[in-house]
Amino acid sequence: MIQLRKFKQFTALLLLGVLTSWIVSCSTGNVGTDTKQATSKGTTIEFWTMQLQPQFTDYFKSLITNFESQNSGIKVNWVDVPWAAMENKILAAVSGKTPPDVVNLNPGFASQLAGRNAWLDLDTKVPNDVRSSYLPNIWESSTLNGKSFGIPWYLTTRLTIYNTDLLKQAGISKPPATYAELAQIAQQIKDKTGKYAFFVTFVPQDSGEVLESFVQMGVTLIDTEGKAAFNSPQGKAAFQYWVDLYKKGLLPKEALTQGHRHAIDLYQSGETVFLASGPEFLKAIANNAPKIAQASEIAPQLTGNTGKKNVAVMNIVIPRDSKQPDAAVKFALFVTNDENQLAFAKAANVLPSTVKALSDSYFKDIPANASTIEKARVISAKELQHAEILTPTLKDFNQLQKAVYENLQAAMLGDKTVDKAVEDAAQQWNQR
Repeated sequence: MIQLRKFKQFTALLLLGVLTSWIVSCSTGNVGTDTKQATSKGTTIEFWTMQLQPQFTDYFKSLITNFESQNSGIKVNWVDVPWAAMENKILAAVSGKTPPDVVNLNPGFASQLAGRNAWLDLDTKVPNDVRSSYLPNIWESSTLNGKSFGIPWYLTTRLTIYNTDLLKQAGISKPPATYAELAQIAQQIKDKTGKYAFFVTFVPQDSGEVLESFVQMGVTLIDTEGKAAFNSPQGKAAFQYWVDLYKKGLLPKEALTQGHRHAIDLYQSGETVFLASGPEFLKAIANNAPKIAQASEIAPQLTGNTGKKNVAVMNIVIPRDSKQPDAAVKFALFVTNDENQLAFAKAANVLPSTVKALSDSYFKDIPANASTIEKARVISAKELQHAEILTPTLKDFNQLQKAVYENLQAAMLGDKTVDKAVEDAAQQWNQR
């Protein structure tokens, strides 16, 4: 499993679909001293990942050795970049036309640079039969304006992790399946236990869970022309849903100031009944709060009347200015092929993005004495069959989330009516 500190950042950023470290200096972190070069023996390509050392050092060393043995003349220089440094490192490298050849990003941030034509057009490089080996709904997450800019890699879906002791104390027999059901029991939980049902953040630069809930509730965020489409009855209802919960005192006040990390802290301290997160957190909870872990069970992620489910994607992109594009594509497809995706999914407790790897019995069979983690893996994989990137791939998606969250906060605090908040958010996006 990816180390707790690292994967906590990873999962929050994936549910968002964007990275949020713009203020970090370009000099932050040491990404190694080796440089990409052509050698007398052949070609060297540079491969950047995001903080996967030292947990997966052995895995990637073996992966690279296998690739090099099968592709004589190509050497791979693996550079692991700190989370906080990746955005600025890749921005500087792309701007200076000195990029690595293969980069591990996510569709949210990668799409911002795809809008600047920074990545290789993969539609001309990946044959249709190879492309069809990936889950089609996941492949689409790395497309912009009809062009493929990335290759899917590993995935996570949200689950509802819940405290069975608190649920029983509240007199509730089963966890909610929808946001509507959650709202119905939130007051009962507060009255009977003194705890909050859950925590979700409205910090503009943090998790996109609330914006995703809009889509699950039937809201269209953007129309075909790129204009705001959420100034609608469905959009106003979604705004009203969150405003009502906050004004009734059913959301912690720090929802306006604290990020997704606070949701984990509250759940581990027994202050909330539900945690919307990935199954990888179950092991972390077991380490940090054994009593809470013992009382924890899992259920499918919350959704709205659409039944839509979220998936978070990590992908691989190839800079347009790579000096070795063909070798880079070959390596990217090797990293993400069926065999290697299955191996990494097992090592990291994540999900693969290829059809064959996902069909493995590892993601289907639950032992008779299955642990909560094993149950979570199977539920997550089952969700993936119908999961999708809920929010649109936009080069300036962060501005959309900022407009919605800031105006939601204003309505929660009573500074604006819901109608005015929706109208202002739409105007802010359209006039950006």
